[in-house]
Amino acid sequence: MTGRELPEEFVAGYAGVLADVAHTGRRLSRAELRARRDAGERAAEAGHSLRALVNAHLTVTRESWPRSASAPADSVLAALSQAVDALAGGYERAQHLAVRQEEAARREFIDDLLYGGSDLGRLAERAERFGLRLSHAYAVAVAEGPVAYAEADPVARRVQQALVGRFGDRQMLLTTKEGRLICIAPGGPAEVLAYFAREAHTATGGRVAVGRTHGGAGGIVQSYEEALNALELAERMGLAGPVLHAADLLVYPVLTRDRQAMADLVRSTLGPLREARGGAGPLLETLAVYFDAGCVAAEAARRLSLSVRALTYRLARVHQLTGADPADPVHRYTLHTAVIGARLLDWPAQEL
Repeated sequence: MTGRELPEEFVAGYAGVLADVAHTGRRLSRAELRARRDAGERAAEAGHSLRALVNAHLTVTRESWPRSASAPADSVLAALSQAVDALAGGYERAQHLAVRQEEAARREFIDDLLYGGSDLGRLAERAERFGLRLSHAYAVAVAEGPVAYAEADPVARRVQQALVGRFGDRQMLLTTKEGRLICIAPGGPAEVLAYFAREAHTATGGRVAVGRTHGGAGGIVQSYEEALNALELAERMGLAGPVLHAADLLVYPVLTRDRQAMADLVRSTLGPLREARGGAGPLLETLAVYFDAGCVAAEAARRLSLSVRALTYRLARVHQLTGADPADPVHRYTLHTAVIGARLLDWPAQEL
């Protein structure tokens, strides 16, 4: 290798080209430039640095500099400049291709990981490449904002930098999917996901949902679906708070497990509200806010921008139409469950 850091194959033919240029003063031909670009690509693919590649060609130039050249030295230097430019172009092209291939492999892995359906053994092997060990238990947090996000967006990079700066690698994966920010991290302790939730909410101004912790690749899919369902449920139910935990919302899937029974409860309990002036909407909203306020009339009236007297009149109207008194503990439970069911089933906008 005559003192050079690279094998001879990466500088092969260059000394002869240099000698010919020194006697003729010509520029490098297309074939010669293509050979240097190919050398740059092969060096990048073999894992050699661009600095080593250029230094190897400078060494050949110094060792092979013609002592009796008929062409001026500028011709040799121009040829060297062309060669280095071609080397760098080929090297960069190989690097860009490698980055695109890596991005494609990462995206394919994320799709397989979050949707399931891939061979679990192969998925586990690929997961280690991206810092996850599927033998451990993981949870998934999903953040959505007013716009869609991609991994190259400043918002995603800001959250990534905050997480890495705080926790280092820590076997976590931050990515995007369908415009949402997604963090997959060990479920215990939950400090990584809690920190992600705070940073993502600050960066997006949106809402974050955290799925429960489950083991294995199938557990990641389940936790991801729980987080998505929590976001959808929060939108439908008008739930407050920037951070939602699927574990705190388990009552809602239970209530809708028998959809037909819930629909019957909503129709039979709240159906008479349709007879009210303006339809069922205003009285249904009154009940929802009243229950959300802990059945405190003054607080419910404040949230509805009503007087306490007007709120009391509405509650009395509900009692009159439905026969259920919101102030009665037994009736209150039935009404509250029916109101939750109405939100979940989008009644009265949707017929049951």
